[in-house]
Amino acid sequence: MTDSPPAPLTSPHDEIIAILDFGGQYVQLIARRVREAGAFSMLLAPSTSVEEIKRIGPRGIILSGGPASVCDEQAPRCDPKILDLDIPILGICYGMHLTCQMLGCRLEKAPAREYGRARLTIHDQSDLLAGLPAQTAVWMSHGDQVHDLSDHFHVLAETPTCPNAAVRHRSKPIFGVQFHPEVTHTPHGVDLLRNFIYDTCQCVNTWRMADFMQTETHRIREAVGDKRVICGLSGGVDSSVVAALLSQAIGDQLTCIFVDNGLLRNNERSLVESTFKDHFTLDLRVIDAADEFLADLKGVTDPQEKRKIIGHRFIDVFQRAARDIAEDVEYLAQGTLYPDVIESGQGHAGESANIKLHHNVGGLPEQLGFKLIEPLRDLFKDEVRKLGEVLGLPDHIIHRHPFPGPGLAVRVLGEVTKDRLDLLRDCDEILLEEIIAKNLYRSTNQVFAVLLPIQAVGVMGDGRSYESVVAIRAVETQDFMTADWARIPYVVLATISNRIINEVPGVNRVVYDISSKPPATIEWE
Repeated sequence: MTDSPPAPLTSPHDEIIAILDFGGQYVQLIARRVREAGAFSMLLAPSTSVEEIKRIGPRGIILSGGPASVCDEQAPRCDPKILDLDIPILGICYGMHLTCQMLGCRLEKAPAREYGRARLTIHDQSDLLAGLPAQTAVWMSHGDQVHDLSDHFHVLAETPTCPNAAVRHRSKPIFGVQFHPEVTHTPHGVDLLRNFIYDTCQCVNTWRMADFMQTETHRIREAVGDKRVICGLSGGVDSSVVAALLSQAIGDQLTCIFVDNGLLRNNERSLVESTFKDHFTLDLRVIDAADEFLADLKGVTDPQEKRKIIGHRFIDVFQRAARDIAEDVEYLAQGTLYPDVIESGQGHAGESANIKLHHNVGGLPEQLGFKLIEPLRDLFKDEVRKLGEVLGLPDHIIHRHPFPGPGLAVRVLGEVTKDRLDLLRDCDEILLEEIIAKNLYRSTNQVFAVLLPIQAVGVMGDGRSYESVVAIRAVETQDFMTADWARIPYVVLATISNRIINEVPGVNRVVYDISSKPPATIEWE
């Protein structure tokens, strides 16, 4: 058997807002804002044909912003026939330029690119701008402007430097805005989007996680039939939600495989076993492969080499475990999320695609010969957490901080040995205990300890010591693409440092990482 082909351009959701992705930096944010407003969003490539759009049946279409200029010959375009579908259209920035150009308006390059906050004065507070104040702040990011609206458009709003900042077609439900309503710098942007979704597109707020769960369990049952499914369970949010959803959908047809690679945090294995055997009574196979992984890593210090070794060994262990399961296993389930689909260029991604290779359990479907099930591929991370709540997963699983696939191997800088892993595990446990005790876990997005490949001089008791240095990393972020270091109170940092130095033999110095991403990464390796 082979991996399943990309899903067709169809959707089980009743109310869809299709977003044509012209490569704008905020396109995922548009999709999230639509979801948050209660409608289902779907990102499509600009090349999507009118026939495919008709099959999807969206209530409305949003044309996103983008880095190109519609004045350029190679600028991305969509089929102009979408303007004749009698489906409401909202063009944002580049999307507005393209819409207006296709309808005969004249565009010109602005003398200078306009970027930043501007003051919007609204002339028509009906339709798209209903309920917005007569003057409000908006966020601009553009190099072109629509200068001649011909007879097709009516001006809704302006800024001091942009006379046609928001427009509406005189006879069709087609709108354009020069600014970005999806960003927080446009404080009433969500109100504008809700006006488009509910008043113009006539959506009725049907995007509910409980409905998604019911729809997806039905789809899984239909796809799987009486075959068996295996799922690689790591204990992280994504794989845990996939396992819980599949357990509800197909019950004892599911087998989960948890690989103990010896690179886990303290009590990680027992946490996964107790959660999924006690709460869901599913078939969980725990594979103890710690000795194999540590033997492979002996003497290796290069971080990329560590990752490759761990990946190859994981596939080997998973293959052996899969062969021990019943012969009618046909499907492999994994926790691919919508950002993975968008950024890897799969499925419905548009101009923003091909940012990174798809990284979820890389190589397993092809090497094991299974068909692939990705029940979360339509969801963002925050939606996965909401689905976990609906499925009844405990809070300590739903709100877990991310943990790297290679485990503590990339947090032990230098050679990975059992002794160094045990030392780091004890430090990390103290760190998380104090962060949780001080009610900081939910206000931070990732917190962990790193064992550095150096030793430092210290004074322990009456003698001189020469022992290990541990770094503490805590960040705040919305999307993990950028991150800022968390301002942990000094008194908390002092408690963490004192406990680690006093309670973990072999550590005499603790440092706090105050670098942001970029230029640093969140993980150290």
